[in-house]
Amino acid sequence: MADKTAKLSWDDNTVELPIHSPTAGPDVIDISKLYAQGDVFTYDPGFTSTASCESTITYIDGEEGVLLHRGYPIQQLAEKSSYLEVCYLLLYGDLPTAAELEKFVHDVTHHTMLHEQMYNFTRGFRRDAPPMAIMVGMVGAMSAFYHDSTDITDPWQREVAAFRMIAKMPTIAAVAYKYSIGQPFVYPRNDCDYATNFLRMCFSLPAEDYMPNPILSRAMDRIFTLHADHEQNASTSTVRLASSSGANPFACIAAGIACLWGPAHGGANKAALEMLEEIGTPDRIPEYIARAKDKDDPFRLMGFGHRVYKNFDPRAVVMKQSADEVLDLLGIEDNPILQVAKELEKAALDDPYFADRKLFPNVDFYSGIILNAMGFPTSMFTPIFAVSRTVGWVSQWKEMLMDPKQKIGRPRQLYMGATERDYVEVEDR
Repeated sequence: MADKTAKLSWDDNTVELPIHSPTAGPDVIDISKLYAQGDVFTYDPGFTSTASCESTITYIDGEEGVLLHRGYPIQQLAEKSSYLEVCYLLLYGDLPTAAELEKFVHDVTHHTMLHEQMYNFTRGFRRDAPPMAIMVGMVGAMSAFYHDSTDITDPWQREVAAFRMIAKMPTIAAVAYKYSIGQPFVYPRNDCDYATNFLRMCFSLPAEDYMPNPILSRAMDRIFTLHADHEQNASTSTVRLASSSGANPFACIAAGIACLWGPAHGGANKAALEMLEEIGTPDRIPEYIARAKDKDDPFRLMGFGHRVYKNFDPRAVVMKQSADEVLDLLGIEDNPILQVAKELEKAALDDPYFADRKLFPNVDFYSGIILNAMGFPTSMFTPIFAVSRTVGWVSQWKEMLMDPKQKIGRPRQLYMGATERDYVEVEDR
C-alpha cells in the first residue's frame, strides 16, 4: 500500500493518486486508476516518464553513473565475476554457490548444440543475408524446432526455454556470421567456456582449428557481462509487451532482437567504428574535434557520452581495461582504425570542452574497438549485443510471467485525426 498520495486537479475535477516508494530511485505516482476515476489519461511519448512494471532485476541511476544487477554494482561483476555467473544472478536473484555455478555452467554448456535441421533452415537465406536478419528468423523458428518448451504456463518448460536461449544464442550468432561470409558452420565444444566457444565457432575452420588467447576470451566475456541487462530499454520493453499477449518465449525474444536491430538502440558501437573509419587517420583528429564543438556542424562524436548516464558510463571503466589489454596483445601498428581510436580517446579526455560536458568514452566506444581488433566486421556488432542481452530479456520475461499485476500491454493515444464524417460516393467527391 502506498503511504503517500498526489492530487491532480483540472477544471472542477480532482483525483488522488497513490505514490509508491521504490527501494531505490524517485517516488512513482500510480496513474493506473486515473482514467477510471477522472476520464483522462496521460501523454508520454516514448514512455520515458512512465513505469510499466515492477522489477527486482536491474537498477540504473543515470545522474550518478550507477548500474546494479540484483543490487551488485556492474563494475564488481565485470571485474570479479563471469558472464554465466551473472546470468545465474539475473535469472534467480542471488549469486550462486560453487556447486550451483558448476551445475549451471554444465547445463548451459550442454545445451549449446542446435537441432540439426536448423542448419538446413539457415541455408534458405540469401547468401548475402545480414547476420541480424538470420538471427531474427532463426530465433523465431526455434518455436518450431523446440515446441516442447513453448507452454508458458508450465514452470519446467519456461526453465528449459530459458536455458535453451541463453545456451544456443552464441551458436546461432556464429552460424549467422559463418553463413554471411560463406564459410562452413562450426559446432560448439563442451570443453570450452561460453566466450571461448563463441570465438572458436566464429573464427575456426575445418582445415584449421582456432582457440582464442585467454585475454580475448576474457574481453568477450566482459562484453557479454556489461551488456547483459539494462532495465526497461526499448528491446526489453518489446519482449515484455510481446510476452504480455501470451506469445511463446522464442517469438518474444525474436521480437527483442528485431527491436535491437534498430540503429538508435543496438547500433551504437557500430556507429562509433564507422566514425573512426570516417576520420581515417590520426592526423585528421583535430579537424573532427573542432567539428564536434561546432554547434552548426551535424557531426557528433559517436561513442562519447550516453543518453542514460549523464555523469559517466559505469561500464566503460572495465571495458577500457579490456580494450587496453586486447590492443597490447594484438598491437595497433598495422590497424589505422585502432590508431585513430587511441588518439581520439586521448584527445577527447584531455580537452576541457568534453570534460566539462562529461562526454567521456562509453562502453560502446571500447567494445567497438575490441570487436574490431578481434576481427569482427561491424555487421556482427549488433548480433553480439543480442547474445549478451538474451539473459536480460529472458530474466525480464520470466519475472513478468510471475507478476500477478501484469496485464496485456495496451498503450493509449492522443488522437489528432478527423472526427466522425459520412461516407461520400465516389462519383460525388
